[in-house]
Amino acid sequence: FMAAEGPLLAAVIARLGDPKPNLAAFGIAYALGLILEAPVIMVLSAATALADGGHAFRRLRRFVGAMNVAVTIAQVAIVATPAWEPSTTLLRLPPDVDRLARIGLALLAPWPAAIGYRRFHQGLLSRAGRTRQVAHGTVVRLSVMAATAAGLFVSGRAPGAWVGCLALSAGVCAEALAARWMARDEVARLGAEPDDHTHPDRRLSYRAITAFYIPLAATSLIGLAVQPLTTFFMARARAPLESLAVLPVVHALTFLFRATGLSYQDVAISLLGRPDRRRGDVLRFGMWLGVGASVALGAIAWTPLAGVWFGSVSGLTPELIGFAIPPTRWLTLLPALSVLLSLQRAILVDARRTVALTTATAAELAGVALGLLVLIRGLDWIGATAAAVALLAGRLVANTWLLPPCARALRRERDARA
Repeated sequence: FMAAEGPLLAAVIARLGDPKPNLAAFGIAYALGLILEAPVIMVLSAATALADGGHAFRRLRRFVGAMNVAVTIAQVAIVATPAWEPSTTLLRLPPDVDRLARIGLALLAPWPAAIGYRRFHQGLLSRAGRTRQVAHGTVVRLSVMAATAAGLFVSGRAPGAWVGCLALSAGVCAEALAARWMARDEVARLGAEPDDHTHPDRRLSYRAITAFYIPLAATSLIGLAVQPLTTFFMARARAPLESLAVLPVVHALTFLFRATGLSYQDVAISLLGRPDRRRGDVLRFGMWLGVGASVALGAIAWTPLAGVWFGSVSGLTPELIGFAIPPTRWLTLLPALSVLLSLQRAILVDARRTVALTTATAAELAGVALGLLVLIRGLDWIGATAAAVALLAGRLVANTWLLPPCARALRRERDARA
């Protein structure tokens, strides 16, 4: 459901006035919003892994609340002060795109805190096995977002980039409220539990939360830096405006098939943390999930369905369709690699070995940067295609990097059980 919002918003923006600068501005605002959201992305995993009692629940809730306040202040400061100016300089934005992107980011101000709030409560639902309600909340998000976008589209008074940003903010705020309401029983149950400092699982300190969470937050921050990095390089590549315009559309399509891997991570954390652990089932499910997602994306990218998707569904012009298809084909393997990465992260989170996740993500970012440098500066590729190849190469680096620590974690667990 979350993955459906990208194609929907891209289709709306493409059908409003001046689609090329508005798609580019929306992509820039969205990329910067992701960076500011990064510290709270892993809250769902942390709540799933740590919120096992009243003491841990209360400590983690205060920790997440402080992060939500901090990211909101940071986002407002960037758009309301000269801190925005480096974005204009680095990306060499035309004045119209710069204005659209800056106000778009301001319209996304509620977004990071709302995401942190709802992911905390989704973690409680996931830990309780109530994953169906997580999906219900996402239906609320998509419905409110679609209704907001449709209303603004009909009115025709706002530029496309602002329509997209307003719709995103409205949807995620609605989902946050829905997640809190659906988790009310878990909140009441955990909130009523007294502190039991004699039990080792109830002695969770802020220092322990910080030690556990900082590598996860750094992983998200470094990982989400990939999108602004690709934006920076594409602005200096061949066909920069076309590349900036089609990349959000390509990202939206590939995310439809990568999103299952993101959900798989928290499911695997929850199942691996149970007494029976069911590791074989978790691994087999992940294998079929990854293969199926990549095959499904390939069925669009490598057939005439690509023209139908980008033309009839996404509303791109024939010129932009020509820029969108090659990067999509390069990214066919990305859903399978994303599922593998989710499994590797789940194994290490369950083993409380989160530092390895940060180093792997840093290696992935380095791989992406090197790929962009070679393909754009060295070989003069079109920006969108170069970005796709670099993203695929970086993900392969991360998967390879995590193989040894995952093997060690599984070996330690096997030895402990023996």
